[in-house]
Amino acid sequence: MPVVRRVLAGVVGAVTTSVVRGALDQQAPGGQARWTRTNHRGEPVSMLEGPAVAAGLLAGLAVGAPNARGAAALTVATGAAAAFGIVDDLAEDASAKRKGLKGHLGALAHGELTTGGLKVLGIGVGALAAATLATPRREGVGTVGRLVDIGTSGALIALSANLVNLLDLRPGRALKAATLVAGPLTLAPGAGGGAAAAIGGAAYAALDEDLAETDMLGDGGANALGAALGTALVLSAPRPVRLAALAVTAALTVASEKVSFTKVIESTPVLREVDAWGRRPVHTPAAR
Repeated sequence: MPVVRRVLAGVVGAVTTSVVRGALDQQAPGGQARWTRTNHRGEPVSMLEGPAVAAGLLAGLAVGAPNARGAAALTVATGAAAAFGIVDDLAEDASAKRKGLKGHLGALAHGELTTGGLKVLGIGVGALAAATLATPRREGVGTVGRLVDIGTSGALIALSANLVNLLDLRPGRALKAATLVAGPLTLAPGAGGGAAAAIGGAAYAALDEDLAETDMLGDGGANALGAALGTALVLSAPRPVRLAALAVTAALTVASEKVSFTKVIESTPVLREVDAWGRRPVHTPAAR
């Protein structure tokens, strides 16, 4: 893919995110209060960043997709993650004790469909559909081998969506993580380079307000960002790399049920410094 097209995908992703975020400030669906939550400092923060980032991703991905199948895969994965994430953001029962992937799957096993459980199912179906479109065909591979490839790629997309969402607990963390992964993909020769550029553009446009703690991605934005990233990786990476990425995302997902990512980051000097970059100090009052 030409460098100019990758740059254009990043620009479209950034500009669309900024324009949509400004428009949502003027007229938020259901009113601003519906999108306002309390952050880790006990201060109000808006989740309107989520739909703005999702819109920027979809626009940038349309420009950066390698072909029609790639465009369809990126749109399905990102759109499903954004839609079901936003439903969970707005309709989640705050009093429910079902938290995390394990909690929502446990509820489903007992016949209880939470908004989180609906999100797991919706993102999972979208990820499998996207994987069917995006997973490269290998010569000499039969039907069973093809189904295994699609299943592992679908799992990578779904777990990527979940993992980025797990990181959206502190300002800028999820956006930084997504950018660190998207950067090498943007520069690499794979078919997902344009999509990675769009991810970087949308993340860049949202970063300032996220670090200022006036905005947050919410499930809608974080899941969309992760799903787009997972699909870009499926489009770009050979099978061994996809399997290695799946192993890492699965291990981190399992670990998240037992270990606090925030505690690990805060106890690791390099991670702590990167995580704190650009964020206002704990003792500094929020700007009003």
